[in-house]
Amino acid sequence: MNSEQTHWLLPEGIGETLPPRANALEHLRRQLLDLYRSWGYELIFPPFVEFLDALLTGTGSDLELETFKLTDQATGRTLGIRADITPQAARIDAHQLRRECPTRLCYQGTVLHSRRSVLAGSRAPLQIGAELYGHSGLEAELEILSLMIRTLQLAGIEEIYLDLGHVGLYRALAAGAGLNQQQEHALFDALQRKAVPEIAQLVANKAIDPAYQAMFVALAGLSGERALERAMTELQQADSAVDEALQELRNLATMLRARHPELPVHYDLAELRGYHYHTGVVFAAYVPGTGQEVARGGRYDDIGKLFGRARPACGFSADLNLLLQLGGTAGSERRAILAPVDDDPGLQRKIEQLRESGRVVVQALPDQRSDAVEMGCDEILVSRAGEWLVVARASGQTM
Repeated sequence: MNSEQTHWLLPEGIGETLPPRANALEHLRRQLLDLYRSWGYELIFPPFVEFLDALLTGTGSDLELETFKLTDQATGRTLGIRADITPQAARIDAHQLRRECPTRLCYQGTVLHSRRSVLAGSRAPLQIGAELYGHSGLEAELEILSLMIRTLQLAGIEEIYLDLGHVGLYRALAAGAGLNQQQEHALFDALQRKAVPEIAQLVANKAIDPAYQAMFVALAGLSGERALERAMTELQQADSAVDEALQELRNLATMLRARHPELPVHYDLAELRGYHYHTGVVFAAYVPGTGQEVARGGRYDDIGKLFGRARPACGFSADLNLLLQLGGTAGSERRAILAPVDDDPGLQRKIEQLRESGRVVVQALPDQRSDAVEMGCDEILVSRAGEWLVVARASGQTM
């Protein structure tokens, strides 16, 4: 294959959006940002590129491998192309806005991943999301969860189930068992894979209390609709921090049932997504028949501290492309009108009136040979008795 045949190729996992899908995405984006605005969320536009140390502050190694890195020719410092907008929003709240009251921010923008997170997934998702800063109560999680659910519904996704977890459970168990950093990371990895024999082997250590050994093994199996009830028994020998995390989940579940009684809720107490920067409740929304999460979020109170100002925080994000794909709310394309080549002032006035009313009018150019269909028009402007009228096009009609 010669160079002329490869110039049009794009990198693996990088796509481009063509009409009419681009119009559908833009329509959905506007609907969602208008929704967030109606809830009091203010729009921000963080930069696509930042100094790497600022971009990864507070995220541990979670985003390290996902982030493209390059050298700033002006300073010689390492830059990163954002792989997630959430840390940027936290920096804006802590360093730029510095408000005392609860702050609600929303955003939409492209992020870039150095590798695919799911098979055949995009490496350049169109991330959209919302964050709430300055309130540590479960009411903040409830608001964010409700807004996430409304986001999915507005995108046309009706059959949703929610997965709830709490990273504080594992943190408390690890602290209570006296795990060192190496043990904690190894066990974390095994829990993500729910590899029970490996978990049992990792905790089979004389220095670890047998009660905690049993609780780590039990944690891997604590998932399902009744996981909270089982956890009360299987984790009862843990310290009070575990019970506090379980109580938070129980209280949030009660609040969710009251506000969204129709929403199926599943619990996975070994789910540790975003473990290195989430500090409390974590959640994800799924659609039956789709293995990947369609939206995700949680509480992350510690990031702001590393920017000079600690603030309670929770939020969620989703990929706009995936929402459109699953929801199918492309919206009906507005029918376009093809206007002829004509200098008649009356025609120009008619075109302006139609455009001001929201109609799409495409004016033909001299000597063009395209028909109305190729121009994307199913109506035309014609002159009849000195008046310009919109009529349905005839098959194969040209201007």
